[in-house]
Amino acid sequence: MALTREQRDEDLKWLRERWYREGHYSSHTLPATLHKACVEFADAQFVFASEAERVVLSLAEIVDQGRRVAGGLRRLGVRPGDVVAVQVPNRPELMASIFGTWLAGAVLIPITHIYGPAELSAIIRDAGAKVLVVPDAWRSIDFLDRLARLDVGPSLEHTVVIGSRSVPGSVPWSELIAEDDGDESPVSVNADDVCAVIYTSGTTGVPKGVQHTHNSLLCELRKGDRMNELEREDSRLIPWPSGHVAGLLAVCGAITSGVGTVLMDRWQDALAVELIEQYRCTITSGTPLHVGAILDVAAATGRDISSLRFVQVGGTNVAPALVERADNAGIVVARAYGSTEHPRCATSPLDASVAKRTRTDGMVRFGDEVQIVGGDFNPVPVGSEGEIVTRGPSRFLGYRDPSHDESAFLPGGWFRTGDIGRLDAEGYLTVTDRLKDIIIRGGENIASKEVEDILATHPRVQMVAVVAEPDAKYGERIAAFLVLHDDGTLELPEVRELFARAGAAPQKAPERLEVVTELPLAPSGKIRKFELRDRLHAEARIRSSVPD
Repeated sequence: MALTREQRDEDLKWLRERWYREGHYSSHTLPATLHKACVEFADAQFVFASEAERVVLSLAEIVDQGRRVAGGLRRLGVRPGDVVAVQVPNRPELMASIFGTWLAGAVLIPITHIYGPAELSAIIRDAGAKVLVVPDAWRSIDFLDRLARLDVGPSLEHTVVIGSRSVPGSVPWSELIAEDDGDESPVSVNADDVCAVIYTSGTTGVPKGVQHTHNSLLCELRKGDRMNELEREDSRLIPWPSGHVAGLLAVCGAITSGVGTVLMDRWQDALAVELIEQYRCTITSGTPLHVGAILDVAAATGRDISSLRFVQVGGTNVAPALVERADNAGIVVARAYGSTEHPRCATSPLDASVAKRTRTDGMVRFGDEVQIVGGDFNPVPVGSEGEIVTRGPSRFLGYRDPSHDESAFLPGGWFRTGDIGRLDAEGYLTVTDRLKDIIIRGGENIASKEVEDILATHPRVQMVAVVAEPDAKYGERIAAFLVLHDDGTLELPEVRELFARAGAAPQKAPERLEVVTELPLAPSGKIRKFELRDRLHAEARIRSSVPD
């Protein structure tokens, strides 16, 4: 069912009016919130941590850096509504860039650091970014090499480089923040304007820009669950990069709560436990992989993680044994359901039973709504499976490319998630399957179509099918089935080189490669991927039943 733009706009208009009436929306903007937070929560502590160093700054210091960034962006010609792309790992310049972009009234494009030149180019072109902020290097990534391989349109006017190295024509970070223009007044923007575009992999492999407004992000930050209702003495551990909606919301949480924030530049089991002990972190989010690692390392090293009280997990199933183990350690683990388009539209209450916290994805709360619809898009009875559709004040405005909106919404402003699930009589949601052909590897969404398109460029590949394979460590991993033109083979090292040449993130390269003589085909000629998935799931069940 495809709606016209006029129909979508009319639905959004009456929903927005309703959300204002119900108090979910207001005239507050992120620049105004930052100015207010700098007064109320000036001493809130941010810790930027790696295995090599700890950098500790107050919220006031970071906002001050943000003001300098805003002034520098204005000198580069950035005006309210212009787009600034930021591909920076979790370090102080990331926060300053995020805050500075909003203080300048510009639209933020946070980009995860794993994206290579191909994804980065596509995002900059789609977003029409005027400025790009990157480090010169981080760990094994040479960002200057990425810059040399960009293929972007005329919108990109300036590249800001953090570090001692640069490229011709780039603006050094030190120059961007060198002057304080003294402008501390909140910029004039509307609360319903787009303030951030977060890119997520779609079923076609083309990154889709998810547009959020000041109101939708602030509504999510104000939601009254344990992730946001924190005391000033609480401390939040953040393992996510800001290119994820979870990461962006987490790093901005302090501006509405004033809690301490500890950011890891990348996940490391031992470092996470050390940080929890050192900074008395009370809350974090992640995957079951993160939870199990924290418990294992703490047990092996004797480190004190008694401060940790709550871990929210999403994007995958959670074993009851893991939840019970965490409960025994005084840590409540609960699933949540959401997406970049509609963050956390279902969450588990802290007092929910282990069964509810492991077998469901939480309750629908905080002004959000969820329906389960059948093939005719009408609601199905309670307990029946169907497609999950959602709406609520933290739902996105629409995609950057409006052509993606055409099939994304139903009448009434319902967003089609592409996931299959059911609601029980108590209002708990359970996700059971996905319409989208997405692989979720360690919480990272990877479109199988994108992986297939790269594999198809290899001269020996005749036909390819990429599906998710169950994996004990990452939840899912990428499995590729290939039909070759000849009787030869294709090995994983060669495939990894193919992905590197394509400029794709290394995580998108297959981890299992199987050359077959034929793929299962439907009469229409389409590959019957469910047969491949069923085989992989059967193999996983056999492996799990064999004692170590």
